[in-house]
Amino acid sequence: MLLFGARQSGKSTLIETILEGKDHLYLNGDDADVRNILTNTTATNLKTVVGNKTILFIDEAQRIPNIGLTLKLFTDQIKQVQVIATGSSAFELSSQVNEPLTGRKYEFMLYPLSFGEMVAHHGLVEEKRLIEHRLIYGYYPEIVTHVGEEKELLKLLAGSYLYKDLLMLEQVKKPLLLEKLLKALALQVGSEVNYSELGQMVGSDSKTIDKYIDLLEKTFVVFRLPALNRNVRNEIKKGKKIYFYDCGIRNAVINNFNAFDSRTDVGALWENYVIAERMKLLRYSNMDATQFFWRTTKQQEIDLIEDHQGKLSAFEFKWNAKQKAHFPQTFTDNYPNTQTLSVSPDNVEAFLLPDEKPKYRM
Repeated sequence: MLLFGARQSGKSTLIETILEGKDHLYLNGDDADVRNILTNTTATNLKTVVGNKTILFIDEAQRIPNIGLTLKLFTDQIKQVQVIATGSSAFELSSQVNEPLTGRKYEFMLYPLSFGEMVAHHGLVEEKRLIEHRLIYGYYPEIVTHVGEEKELLKLLAGSYLYKDLLMLEQVKKPLLLEKLLKALALQVGSEVNYSELGQMVGSDSKTIDKYIDLLEKTFVVFRLPALNRNVRNEIKKGKKIYFYDCGIRNAVINNFNAFDSRTDVGALWENYVIAERMKLLRYSNMDATQFFWRTTKQQEIDLIEDHQGKLSAFEFKWNAKQKAHFPQTFTDNYPNTQTLSVSPDNVEAFLLPDEKPKYRM
């Protein structure tokens, strides 16, 4: 069993809670001696390491060279041992285990805490009251559980620790460039990004920008939203938007924790928040949906499109519930029977809770 997720998202705590009271062996891939023991080893050596334990928990497994082959030895030759491994870098862990463990693994994803989880914890009314707070400080477990210390903890988290795995990769040869790129992406949340323009802003080329963004995505810092293009001639075909998995991290990157009444990026924060939370819901609920944004060369745009097995739904995100959402006629004419919904703090539960039914319009 493989559990992916950003550092500090709660992977270790979750597995330790599940294994509480069970006789198991814990090994941490961040420890040098553990890496030595589990690298280029044999089934005989592994049996000695595990002893009579039937459950092995390997934390930060991506730090162990050739971990995929080691896990394959367990599945093929030490079948009495159930292995659970966590990884904060999909780039490293996935690339190491995909081929050796074909047909031998289950993969799960753990995001920072979600709107739905917090509603289950202290109720819908309380969580809706905290939405402004979440848009500024986000949902990382340590941030949520340390009220009053959010700013200081986020600055630590958004420092090198968050992308510690990236800085260890040979592909990342310019940490300063990575920092500049993150700031540029944070300032363009909600806007379509152009890799060439980003390169000019941070002093690099578009290929390097593409590579670094791919690595940031595989370490669960940001994610990309592609453009929908099927029927309309002037649709943007290769466009993309980039969002942060957590609004608190985004704000920490640009060191902006200002209150709402003095911010100019409320709309962008709300869009990032709702899209990230929706993604968590889709993943956790096993809902089969592909997400896009829609835009034309004439600047007509829709924030989010979801394709549920051929059925389209279109969403606009408005922080002010009184602000009317507009779905361009170009879109509705070319994509008939699409359900539409404007999402504001007033009705956000219908969009982010699995048991709620949104009141779509056609």
